[in-house]
Amino acid sequence: MKWILLFVGVLTLLSHQNKPIEIAVIGFYNLENLYDTIDNPITSDDEFTPNGAKHYTSDIYINKLYKLAYVLKDFGKEWHPRGAAIIGVAEIENDTVLNDLANHFLLRNKKYQFIHFDSKDARGVDVGLFYQQDYFHPYTAKALEVILPGKSKEAYFTRDILYVKGKLSGEEVHIYVNHWPSRRGGEDRSAPARAAAAKLCKAHADSIRIVNNAAKIIVMGDLNDNPTDKSIIETLGATGNLKDLHDGIFFNPWIRFYERGIGTLANRDVWGLFDQILLSKPFFDSTNNDWRFLKAGIYHQPFMTENTGRYKGYPMRTWDGNHYRGGFSDHYPTYVVLKK
Repeated sequence: MKWILLFVGVLTLLSHQNKPIEIAVIGFYNLENLYDTIDNPITSDDEFTPNGAKHYTSDIYINKLYKLAYVLKDFGKEWHPRGAAIIGVAEIENDTVLNDLANHFLLRNKKYQFIHFDSKDARGVDVGLFYQQDYFHPYTAKALEVILPGKSKEAYFTRDILYVKGKLSGEEVHIYVNHWPSRRGGEDRSAPARAAAAKLCKAHADSIRIVNNAAKIIVMGDLNDNPTDKSIIETLGATGNLKDLHDGIFFNPWIRFYERGIGTLANRDVWGLFDQILLSKPFFDSTNNDWRFLKAGIYHQPFMTENTGRYKGYPMRTWDGNHYRGGFSDHYPTYVVLKK
């Protein structure tokens, strides 16, 4: 019923303006340890090899790719027949796994291209960006290295922030794909590490705003903090109230989700909402016909959810310790819908 009401709303908008509206879906998905099976001597990926603790064989890898492709093939189709135009991803080992996923038979018709840089992360995981080249044309991309403060984390290196600038159906947008340091070792102890990532992202975004305060900026990622945490509200700069939105901060639609007890991952029966997509103020300018924010959502189909056992109601995860459960990811993907 909810989908029908939303669809009627779009039809009404079309009729009212008496001209076609273009829709774009922008998503983010933590792919939960998408490794290949080959040992990388530089990083600690030994457990994701055939002889490692997880006995990570080619059969498991192929099944993992199938499960993720099965989710992504329909991701965003409720709003656009081609699905999501752009998808930021986290917990991917290298460009090999991105290439294998983009060329999976379930996704091949979308012709996804991708952007990726290797980081110094101790676990060997990075972030990346898939995009459909019919809609998005990137022309600048670089990795922003997050320098961790001393004693904030056991591992000194973490994931880079991926910055991409390009044109989405002719309009310039700036995109940051993040995977901030985890809470391993304790939330308080690790908080300065996430603050460091938030400061870097904000500083780079501010450098763009200084040149162009009408810049369309999208910050997405697994932030390993909830929408109401200090790293997001204060350090990155965000609000869930459009009345408080100004040029120096982002609108975070996920605050309202989180305050209603809705999340993207669960631990010990407590929901967290680490997977967020934030937008700069110009996405809410109603005085022009360019890209504007329409809605935000969490993509979770019944097949993506555990229906029995101790994880009942959680996202159907790939791993339980070293046991392969054959799920999809321990995170649900999130998305925003833009219109012009």
